[in-house]
Amino acid sequence: MKKITFTIIALHLTLLVLGQSGAPANPYYNGFNWTLTGTALKNALANKITTTHTKFLTYSEDWNASQATDLNPTNSNNVLLVYGFSANTCPTSTSDDNDHRERNLNSNGGANSCEWNREHVYAKSLGTPVLVDGALTSADSDAGEDAHHIRSADVDRNANRGNSKFAAGTGNSGNVTGGWYPGDEWKGDVARMMMYMYLRYGSQCLPINVGTGATVASDSNMLQLFLQWNADDPVSQYEDNRNTYHGNSSNAYAQGNRNPFIDNPYLATLIWGGPIAQDRWNFLSAQNYLNSEMVAIYPNPTNNGIVSIETTEAILNVRIMTIHGQVIREIEKPLFIENIFEITNLTQGFYLIELRNNKGTLTKKIVVN
Repeated sequence: MKKITFTIIALHLTLLVLGQSGAPANPYYNGFNWTLTGTALKNALANKITTTHTKFLTYSEDWNASQATDLNPTNSNNVLLVYGFSANTCPTSTSDDNDHRERNLNSNGGANSCEWNREHVYAKSLGTPVLVDGALTSADSDAGEDAHHIRSADVDRNANRGNSKFAAGTGNSGNVTGGWYPGDEWKGDVARMMMYMYLRYGSQCLPINVGTGATVASDSNMLQLFLQWNADDPVSQYEDNRNTYHGNSSNAYAQGNRNPFIDNPYLATLIWGGPIAQDRWNFLSAQNYLNSEMVAIYPNPTNNGIVSIETTEAILNVRIMTIHGQVIREIEKPLFIENIFEITNLTQGFYLIELRNNKGTLTKKIVVN
């Protein structure tokens, strides 16, 4: 049978990386096993951010934390407002800029529309159980006071969002069909916060309870929407500054832990697949590639929903994904018979087939007619 070799269109990391270039994250991740992927990586990161969360802030201290972490990188007198773009007009004394994206750092409290208050980006009422931001009992977690998702917000914008779930949209923040769109500038921040909350607090802060849309095939609790936002909106200096502050437990209002998805959004890709997110640690350049010349996938296109993978390499994992990166099928330790593994029951469309072994990862595109 005729064999056709196709072009590599994506490569994923499975090997050790040393850390983000020029960033302070390296000591935080010392000794971490970067060969992990999928659920194993998710669990290991969850353990990391939980065990390093050594300072538990009170809700009152969240004000102080926000005044230290939410500063506009270009104007340290002001805090940036999550969702931005307030509709109100405030006196110039509040240092409100022309597009209403910021407030003077001391204009906090929420007593009027020209102040800023604290937004629980993971809405308290959507937690299971609900998030508590007052005095905690032994049955409460610290999710309601976790500064990684409590952000400075315009009073009116905060009220407009309420406890609406996040939903797809474009442009500035606002109500959309099905929920609340955080805005083009903030959607990546929101996605990375929701990923952190999921890992840190597990079933109390499931992504599916705070957002809308389809879920990921490999994890029914994770939304494709958040993976898309994480890829579409790269990390900003503002996010890095917050993460650096909280990662240093010597800071007065720092928790001691970091949000790993700010350090590298590509970690989400390694865990859940989906759109390829920004790789801040140059994972791909550190990869020892699985040799594409040693792998053939045929026929392509296929007319009967069946393709064969032929290789002499030892393949540990096969993933079948949509063209947008959604995992629809995953086979661990596939059984190759005479160096051939057959994939069946593929419906019409375009697919990515990802192969992984201890040398690296290779992804190829196929067409099913």
